[in-house]
Amino acid sequence: LGIGGMTCASCVSRVERALRKQPGVLDASVNLATETARVKATAGDAALAARLKRAVRDAGYEPRAIEADSDPDAERWLGIPRHAWPVLLAALLSAPLALPMVGDLFGKHWMLPALWQFLLATPVQFVLGARFYRAAWHALKARTGNMELLVAIGTTAGWALSTWLWWRAEPGEIVHLYYEGSAVVITLVLLGKWLEARAKRQTTEAIRALQALRPERARLLPDGVRRMEMVEVPVEELLPGDRIQVLPGERFAADGEVLEGHTQADESMLTGEAMPVAKAPGSVVTGGSLNGEGLVVVSVSASGAQSVLAHIIALVQDAQAGKAPVQRLVDQVAAVFVPVVLLIGLATLLGWLMAGAPLESAMQHAVAVLVIACPCALGLATPAAIMAGTGVAARHGILIRDAQALELAHRVQSVAFDKTGTLTEGHPRLLSLRAAPGQDDATLLSRAAALQAGSAHPLARAVVDAAKDKGLTWPEARDMQAV
Repeated sequence: LGIGGMTCASCVSRVERALRKQPGVLDASVNLATETARVKATAGDAALAARLKRAVRDAGYEPRAIEADSDPDAERWLGIPRHAWPVLLAALLSAPLALPMVGDLFGKHWMLPALWQFLLATPVQFVLGARFYRAAWHALKARTGNMELLVAIGTTAGWALSTWLWWRAEPGEIVHLYYEGSAVVITLVLLGKWLEARAKRQTTEAIRALQALRPERARLLPDGVRRMEMVEVPVEELLPGDRIQVLPGERFAADGEVLEGHTQADESMLTGEAMPVAKAPGSVVTGGSLNGEGLVVVSVSASGAQSVLAHIIALVQDAQAGKAPVQRLVDQVAAVFVPVVLLIGLATLLGWLMAGAPLESAMQHAVAVLVIACPCALGLATPAAIMAGTGVAARHGILIRDAQALELAHRVQSVAFDKTGTLTEGHPRLLSLRAAPGQDDATLLSRAAALQAGSAHPLARAVVDAAKDKGLTWPEARDMQAV
């Protein structure tokens, strides 16, 4: 289940509690980095999915579909990703407020008038920072706390203290205001949120790459209908027993068995083997693998979520959504982090007041506690590291089944491989060429490349690539026929 609106590890624990309270739910695990929940429940409850979504919504979050291939930054305004605009605007408004601090280092006094500071800081606080107030309100309604609540309380206190000091100042009096602190904190947290979102999208590239191996449509051969009357259907509509036609150079749309035709399949996406595998009637083919030069008819045995490729994608998603032992510890700490910080902030305020400090000074120290506790690296660092690790591994053909295996991997001293054929780049290369006496290596290679240039066979491509690497040219072969 996809979940929108989560911002920190406190949100994670709240959603998990809401899901586990539902009848029939055995366990629920929520991942902040992937913004997903994996729920284990007893079978036979048709309304369970609806109740889970309602529970997420009642907890203050948005249930949504999981879209691994979406990229919000694909939409651009004036060449800048749409989601980067709030960060950019906040930085432009905050820069004039922060520059006077730099000037102080060089003995320059660039302090803006109080009115200008107010006009620059207010839109950052209440317009660009509105997301923090919305998230804080949801947390308060659910009688809990999150990082946005700390951001909202801390920065609002700084803004309000500055406004009050400016309002009570005598005409012409220069007062020290704290607008820049609130504005800069909101800008930095917005920047952090945008970088986190970018990191999440990059770590799901492995899943998008695997999903791209599946063709979107298949040529279906209806029973008893002549071959020329085939229809194209989305692969989601294929059923076991359907007959589909696969043209040379296409990917197999589903797992199945060859009924007619002979070909060779490139299955390196699954096995890592560089050499193509001969396929004849009765041979098994895997969805997502590449058909060679033959036209074949395949009987579908599994498609959609039951296919081998779908199981591989599910393995990667499970590993990215799973929690490592260290992350469970992080979630336990984060669950009590926000209320503890609020109590420390209140104790700081009361402590300074009891020590005889003026209200302004006591407020400054209390706000400092809240502001420093704002960024939630705690809840995101561990799941982001797990996502990055599993994503990079999947891009290199290594599938990690769970997060615990990844956490324990640093202890590995030696690795045993059951066969060497899988330890390849997935395509063959021409390593050496020996010409018969009286023949020239370059001439023979160029003639071989001329013959092989018209073929899509992996060995043919290896010969052509070798000729290109040596800078050779070759004549065009005519009347070619691949047998």
